[in-house]
Amino acid sequence: MNDVRIVYRKYGGALHWNHPGRLLGEDEHGVWVKVPDGTLARKGDDPPVCWKTPVTMLFPRNAWWTASFHVPPQRSELYVDVTTVPEWRDDEVTMLDLDLDVIKMRDGRIILDDEDEFAEHQLLLNYPTDLITQAEKSARWLLNAVSKGQGPFGGAHLAWQTKTS
Repeated sequence: MNDVRIVYRKYGGALHWNHPGRLLGEDEHGVWVKVPDGTLARKGDDPPVCWKTPVTMLFPRNAWWTASFHVPPQRSELYVDVTTVPEWRDDEVTMLDLDLDVIKMRDGRIILDDEDEFAEHQLLLNYPTDLITQAEKSARWLLNAVSKGQGPFGGAHLAWQTKTS
């Protein structure tokens, strides 16, 4: 399997979460990547943190989000970041994190998180109107799709979680 570099940035280009992963493959939902347990990840220039459990990530080809599927004991089953469309350049995938997150907890609750950060960054980082509109549209779509288990949120990740990298 190929190594890939996963690079989230904030609007304006500031480095956000970044870490390595292993390319698993691609299907109708997008490109699947495994981030093994023990991976060191960094938020911007903060000290690295070690991920205790593996994560299976999905980078869709033409949608404004990225998804991380977690295994127990993680409290969340699914964590979806609202982002710009992921862009691939050689062995790196990058996107802008637009603050809003849709989280499915293990107890079934579905949460729209960081609305306050999204509102703050609209002013602080001067988000363009079309970016705000697209982020809000993506968040609404994600809440519906995750709630109904539609598309890649209906178990498509299970086959990829068992693949070894």
